[in-house]
This record gives sequence, structure tokens and C-alpha cells, in this order.
Amino acid sequence: MKQKTILATTYAVHPTKGSEDAMGWNYVLQIARFNKVISVTRENNQHAIEEYIAANPDPIYDNITFVYFDTLYWTRFWKRGSRGAMLYYWMWQRALPAFIKRQKLQFDIVHNATFPNDWTPSYLWKLGKPFVWGPIGHHPLIPSQYLAPFSKKYWIKDRLTWVIKNTFWKLSIGLRKTAKRADFIYAMNSSVKDKINLQEGNYFVRPSVATQDFGYDEKMGVENFHILSAGRFVPLKGFDLTILSFASFVKRLPKEAQKNAKLTLVGKGPEEAYLRKLIIEQNIVDQVEIINWMDREDLMNLMKESSLFLFPSHEGAGMVVAEALSFALPIVCLDNCGPGEFVTPDCGITVAEQEYGDTVDELAQSLLNLYNDPKKHSNMRAAARKHFEKTFHWDRRGEWLSEVYKDL
Repeated sequence: MKQKTILATTYAVHPTKGSEDAMGWNYVLQIARFNKVISVTRENNQHAIEEYIAANPDPIYDNITFVYFDTLYWTRFWKRGSRGAMLYYWMWQRALPAFIKRQKLQFDIVHNATFPNDWTPSYLWKLGKPFVWGPIGHHPLIPSQYLAPFSKKYWIKDRLTWVIKNTFWKLSIGLRKTAKRADFIYAMNSSVKDKINLQEGNYFVRPSVATQDFGYDEKMGVENFHILSAGRFVPLKGFDLTILSFASFVKRLPKEAQKNAKLTLVGKGPEEAYLRKLIIEQNIVDQVEIINWMDREDLMNLMKESSLFLFPSHEGAGMVVAEALSFALPIVCLDNCGPGEFVTPDCGITVAEQEYGDTVDELAQSLLNLYNDPKKHSNMRAAARKHFEKTFHWDRRGEWLSEVYKDL
């Protein structure tokens, strides 16, 4: 079948970074497996992309053209890191159609591929080509009980953000046009359809996160019960629940077995001091290790040595969940529209959002159940690896998108 040319807007793309940048890079590579792709990204990504391609030649780059675009300096000098990112992303998206027309780029399908969400409009439909929108995600409010241990500023910020989102959902003509003009919508969690009027037949709900295969060996063994969690130390990630549930789990073990339990937290962030205080208060200093930073390769090696991944995060996604599944790690998380939708009962345990203390108790009991039932733990490990291969390997994203493009 003749290849199509896909113009993919990939605001965040970087070949060696993680998170959203890694997703952008891998989506470009996956599109290029089956079609030509013109990736429009920000100018600050150019050096890293060109340097990486020069150092790592690959025939797949013959299918990829990178085009770099930013708005005028006076419209973005104020942006610093994540500060102002969503406002600038909206401005960048707003200016894209005119830039693309000026470049006289030739393409068959246009795809807003990275950074989109269910409350920020895209304007690519103005280009008059079949338009794919997504993966778009929905990030819900963090339940108040899970913000209570932290500074009031987090609650205020979360609620103000929710007000802004609701304003777009209810009043944005641009958002309504984006949803109406999209020929296909890729929703990364089921909550999207509750906020946007999606039409049957022109969307699917699939996870957006994925990872490559880092070389899992099914003969890998774990001597002790080593629990792993990773992410930024902010309330969104639920590390307070991680620490408290681990402490409760340890206290339920026989005295002689307690020394075999270990928790490793990989990350850093503004709430590190509070988390360290919790560890001291719970008297688990000898069993908890905090690693502020490590190379991604080292994190993958740490996953190989772990027993399960504890991730009671409140977010709507979670790249580390896909990575953990690739190493056959059962997932223990909250039953929400983020990580809770990623796992199945065969490969993980989800705990309902409820009162704070009850949440801690159920998370701890979940850990204990897996500790006390080695056969169940082993079966979950096998299922986790299969779930990765079927759903969370990057190649699955390329195959899904290839089918979408064919139908357009």
C-alpha cells in the first residue's frame, strides 16, 4: 500500500529525555514505520535531534522530516520550564496553521500528536486535511482528602486549574470546533468522553504511554520483597500514601520477616523533606531508600531487581507504569482514570479512592496479600509482562495509528 505523508505536530520531542519528550520522539518513530512523517516541533529541540540522528544513523530517518517553529520572542520570553507551558502551547498551536501554509508543506493527514489534552483547542482542522487529534488525556481533580496533609497552596492551585478547564469545556468555541472537526480522536482514558461529546465510530480509548523492551529475562529472581516507586515528590504522585502503606504493611509482617521488606523511592521534588519526616515518624528508616536521580538505564536495572511497583498516583497517565509492566512488575495503585485504567486484575491491584486512612489500609493489605501468596505474585508477574507486550510496547502504538491513517 502506498505510504501517506502525516504532518504530526509534536510540541515536545527529545531523543534522550523521558516523559512527554520521549513520547513525542517515539510517536514520530512509530508513525515513520509505516508512513512518511513531517514532525513540526519547537526550535529548542533542533540541536538535540540533529546531534542524535548524526550519532545514531538509522534507515527510518529517511521517512522523517523535522520542521522547527516557535512564535516571536516577545510572545515567549516569559516562559521558563513548565511555568506558562500550557499558555504558550495554546499560542503555539494557534499560530501553527499559518506557519504550515507559509512553508507550503505537502501532506495527506494532519495529526496533533503530543501535548494535547481534553481542554486545549487545536486548530489543525483549518488546514483542510483529515485531522487526527490525540492522544488527548483527562486529568481529574485530586480528591481533597489526599491533599489535606500538604500545604493549602496545592489545593488552591488544583481547584483554580479545574475552574480554567471547566471554562474551556463550557465556553470555548475553539474546543468545540476541534472535537467536531476531528476525523478521529485518540482518547487516552475513558473520562475524556465524559467531558467532550465524542461520536461513536470516530474515536477509541487506548493508553497513550508506552515503552520499549529493555530486555526482560523471565528467569530473573528477587531474593527479598523489594517495592519500587518513582516520580516527582509532589502531592499528585501520592508518595505519602506509598510510605504510609509500606509502613503499615511492614508492621503486619512477623518480626523476623520485616527485615526482608524494602522500599525504594526514585525521584525528587518540593515535598522531599515532608516524605523523609514521614519515614522517620513511621520508624522505617532502615527499610526505605530515597534516590534523588539516576540514569534511565540504571532505573531500568533497578526495576529488574524489584518485586512490584507501588504507584498510588492521582494523575491521568504514568509512563513509569508501562516501564514497570515491561519488567513483569505487578502494579498496586488507585482505581482511577490514570494508572487504575492501565492495569487488569490479572497483573495488578487497584484500590478505590476513599477516606485517607482506609486508602492506606487497603494499599497495605494489597502488599501483604502479594507477599503472603508467592504463587499469586508469580502469576501476576507473568500477566504483567503479557500486558506490556499486548498493550504497552511502543510498536503497538505504531500499529494502532497505522490502521487509523488507513481508514482516513
